Amino acid sequence: MIVVRGESVPPRTYTRMIERLCTVRACGAPLSLDGSRLSCVRNHSFDVARSGYVNLLGPQDRRSRDPGDSAAAVAARKRIHDSGMAAPLLAAVAHDLQAAASDCVLDVGCGDGYFLGEIQRQFRFEGEGLDISTPAVEVAARSYPQCSWIVANADRFLPYADASFSRLMSITARMNPSEFRRVLRHNGRLLVAVPGPDDLIELRGEGKPRGDRTREEFASLFTLLEQRAVRTSVAVDEQQVADLRLSIYRPRGATPPRVTLSLDLLTFAPN
Repeated sequence: MIVVRGESVPPRTYTRMIERLCTVRACGAPLSLDGSRLSCVRNHSFDVARSGYVNLLGPQDRRSRDPGDSAAAVAARKRIHDSGMAAPLLAAVAHDLQAAASDCVLDVGCGDGYFLGEIQRQFRFEGEGLDISTPAVEVAARSYPQCSWIVANADRFLPYADASFSRLMSITARMNPSEFRRVLRHNGRLLVAVPGPDDLIELRGEGKPRGDRTREEFASLFTLLEQRAVRTSVAVDEQQVADLRLSIYRPRGATPPRVTLSLDLLTFAPN
């Protein structure tokens, strides 16, 4: 038996209808709730942590001992989100996601859970977040217990049955078009957000446009329905700039009085 260790309690969030799959190599069997863990018919099991998430990350899924965002970067990003700085971006993502209470929504690369958790509070859909960073998913689970949270490597495999979700979003995160298509329903929608060229330009300089490259990356499996940019400029203090720098792993530099937050939002339908 393989058990991913964690403090366990009877979970609330894993009794839902989304079918999760075992991530042990060459398994892929459905996982079902067995007390305070998820188990498959081959006796692989994964504990539900006290905060409510499940870690499905196996040794084969790790490129480092602690993959993904560090605890310090996650904490900095959460402080940014708690400050309301990203609220205009959140509103734009919620608008373009077009989720309803009847939807099942997956957020791939969910980080601290801000976008999925806040939008779910508004629309009350079935929400599932996935990230490779255990510190990020821990924060998401504690902040938004109304959603389900998984630690897994989306670059390799999304641990869900085919056509599980009616909505899928990837907000400035890694992208896996073939897996996105597999778990999305034929009439579903995919929302991808990439940083705009001027996102945090005051801290890291002007970036390259990513929208066209993203559209090309998804072209064989998805049809682009809409592409638009959303941008806001916010006043910041020294601590907020420090948090922004830490969240993008650039800890030093001058403190500008304002910063630009910018996303390119691309909405796709599966082919």
